[in-house]
Amino acid sequence: MFSKQVAFPRFFFVSRNDLLDILSNGNSPQKIMKHMPKVIVAIKTLELIEEGVRPFAKAWVSDIGKETVGFTRELKLNGKVETYLQWVIDCMRGSLKDISLQALKEFTELDKA
Repeated sequence: MFSKQVAFPRFFFVSRNDLLDILSNGNSPQKIMKHMPKVIVAIKTLELIEEGVRPFAKAWVSDIGKETVGFTRELKLNGKVETYLQWVIDCMRGSLKDISLQALKEFTELDKA
């Protein structure tokens, strides 16, 4: 279990029972969504698209209020749980960057008269 925590350091902050549940259900991303607020602060869950054996994540839902932010790139939840959770974080960062750049572009194109 320690090697999983080293591979995905956010697991150090999850209780032992929750971590065991996450690791044992890692092949079924739908089953670990209840643990998302414990793994990634302020995230309630991921919106999933069920296609084939493993789902795609299309957006994340905030734990505070009712805010949903879509991923700007497709994210298939494949492989080990510690791997695809890191991909989720990377994709969240990339999506926020893309959305911010698009908003800045649209702002600069506004008629400011």
